[in-house]
Amino acid sequence: MSFKTVGTLTRTLWARANKTPPLARSPRVNRLCTTCRISGGKKQGRDGTKEESCGSDSDRPTGNAPSPSDPLHRCTAGDKKRAKEPLGAPGVCGVRRRSFTSTAAPMDQISYLWTRYNDMKRLVHDLIPPGACNLLNSSTIYANNEVDLAEVDIYGFDYDYTLAQYSNALNAMIYNKAREFLIEHFKYPEGIRKYDYLSNFAVRGLHYDIQKGLLMKIDAFHYIEPGTVYRGLSPVPDEEVLQLFGGTYHVPLQQDSGFYGKGPKVKQFMDIFSIPEMTLLAVANDFFITNDIEYDPVHLFKDVSEAVGMVHLKGYMYKWIMEDLDKFILRGDETDAVLHRLASNGKKLFLITNSPFSFVDRGMTHMVGKNWRDFFDVVIVQADKPHFFTDCIKPFRRLDGNGDLRWEKIKSLDKGQIYKQGNLFDFLRLTGWRGSKVLYFGDHLYSDLADLMLRHGWRTAAIVPELEQETKVVSTDRYGMNLTWMQALTGLMERLQTHRDPVSKQVFLEWQKEREELRVMTKNLFNPQFGSIFRTCHNPTYFSRRLCRFSDLYMTSLSCLLNYDLSYTFYPRRTPLQHEAPLWMDQLCTGCMKTPFLEEMSHIR
Repeated sequence: MSFKTVGTLTRTLWARANKTPPLARSPRVNRLCTTCRISGGKKQGRDGTKEESCGSDSDRPTGNAPSPSDPLHRCTAGDKKRAKEPLGAPGVCGVRRRSFTSTAAPMDQISYLWTRYNDMKRLVHDLIPPGACNLLNSSTIYANNEVDLAEVDIYGFDYDYTLAQYSNALNAMIYNKAREFLIEHFKYPEGIRKYDYLSNFAVRGLHYDIQKGLLMKIDAFHYIEPGTVYRGLSPVPDEEVLQLFGGTYHVPLQQDSGFYGKGPKVKQFMDIFSIPEMTLLAVANDFFITNDIEYDPVHLFKDVSEAVGMVHLKGYMYKWIMEDLDKFILRGDETDAVLHRLASNGKKLFLITNSPFSFVDRGMTHMVGKNWRDFFDVVIVQADKPHFFTDCIKPFRRLDGNGDLRWEKIKSLDKGQIYKQGNLFDFLRLTGWRGSKVLYFGDHLYSDLADLMLRHGWRTAAIVPELEQETKVVSTDRYGMNLTWMQALTGLMERLQTHRDPVSKQVFLEWQKEREELRVMTKNLFNPQFGSIFRTCHNPTYFSRRLCRFSDLYMTSLSCLLNYDLSYTFYPRRTPLQHEAPLWMDQLCTGCMKTPFLEEMSHIR
C-alpha cells in the first residue's frame, strides 16, 4: 500500500469515524446520521411514519439535549423508528458526548454499539481500494538504520544461506539422517521412524523450554504468545501454559536465552539449519507422549541436539550438497552477478565462514566459476564463529592449493590465499578494515552479526529467506482486509470501553471473540502453528527485536543488492512512538485508529 494511499485512507477514517481529527476540525465531519438533520419538530420518514428530530432528547442514550449549533452534535433516530430496525442496523446513528458520571445504561445501548461497529466496518471495506496491499516487493532491502552505500568500501560475507542459498529439500535430508542417528546410535524406539519430516511445522526464532519439553513463540517483551505452545505435535491449552509458568505467560530473563540464544533452561533456535532439529524434537516428544512412555525431556533435548550435530560433524550435509549442487543451491547466478558488480566498482570483498574449504570451493565454483577466489581479497574458512569474533588468541593458518595446513606464522592476509581459523582482532590488525566502511552479510543474527555491530561498529546486513513468503502473505487482499478490520475493531473497543453496563459488556464479549478469531486467521496465513516469524498478536517477536538490534539492513537474499546502485542511501521508516501516534495521519490502523474519541476521553487529565 503506497504512502499516498495510506495517508488518504487514514485521514478519511479519522474524519468519518472519529469525527474529531487532532489537527483540524470541520463542521462537516460530524455527520453520521442519514435519517435526520438538525431541525425542530418532526419530519416524514421513508416509510411514512413520523420521526422525531434531534431536538427531542427522549430517544438519546444520554439525557442532555444539545442545541443545533453544538459542534459535537450527533443525530439519532426516534424510538419508534429504532424499534422496527434489526440489531445493529445502519440507520441507527451515534450520540454526543456521554456523561461519565452516570452509571445508568443508555436506552437501547445494543443498537448504539452495533451501529458504531457497522459504521466502522463499512469504512474499512469501502475505503480500502482493490489491490492496495499488492505493492510489497520481496526484493526490497529494508533498513533498521541509515546506511549510505557510498561510504561502504569493503563487503564481507558468510557462506551458508548468504552466498549460497539452499532449497528446502536439505532440511528434510538433515531431519531423516538425524532421526536415523537417534534410533541407531542413541537406541531410541523404532516407532519414531514412522514420523516423516513436517516441512510446515516449525519456523525460525522459536524458543524451547528444555525441562518442560515445550516449543513456543516468545515476543520482544519475553511473553509467550497464547496459542503457540506445543508439546510434541499437540498444542498446549492456554490454561495449562499459565499453570506451567506459575500463573503468567512471562519467561524471566534469567531463564531465557542468553546473548547467543542459549539460556540455562530455554534455548532459542535462531539458525535456519535448526528447523529440522525443532521438528525432530517435536516428533520424539510426541512419540513418547502418545505411547505413554516415561522419559526425561532434558535427556531428549541433549540427544536430539547431538544427533543433528553429527549430521554436520560427519560431513553428511556437505556430501549431499556437493553430489547434487543444482538440486540444493539456489540463486547461484544472482550471487555471481552481485560479486561481479561489487568487484567491478572497486569494492574489496572478503569471506568468513565456518564451512570447510573443499565444500566452499565446490559451491563457489558452481555458482561463480573456477576463478571465484579472484573476487575476494581475503578468504577465511572454518572460522569457528561466533568465537572468531571474541577470541584473541587463536592464530590464522594458511592452506596450500590442496587444502593442507601450512605451519608458517601469518604476517599478512594476501589475496588468492586461503586461511583457516584465526580471530577478528588479528584480522583487523592485518587488514585495517574498521568501522562503518565495512558491511558484513550473514544469516545468523548471533553468530554472524551481533558482535560485529555491538563491539566493532561494522555495518551488518541480515539475510532472511523467509521474507519472500512473508511478503507474499502480507500482500494478499485477505491479509490486508483482516488486519485492517482487526485494528479498526481494536480501536473501536478502546474508544467505547467506557460503556460498562451489563448489556454493553455482552456486546464487548462478542467483539472480543471476533477479534480473537481474526488474530487466529491472520496467524494461520503464515504458519498454522506459530504464525509469522516477525510478529506475535501485536508485538514484534523475540526474533524480530534481535533482527532490529543486530542488523542495519535485512533482505530476502544477497541478490536484492542488484536492485540498488552502490551510492544508494537506505533510510529507516520513521514509525510513531505511542505518544506520537495521534499526530501521524499516514499510519494506517496503528496509533490513529487506536486513539480514543477526543471528546469521549475529555474527562482524562
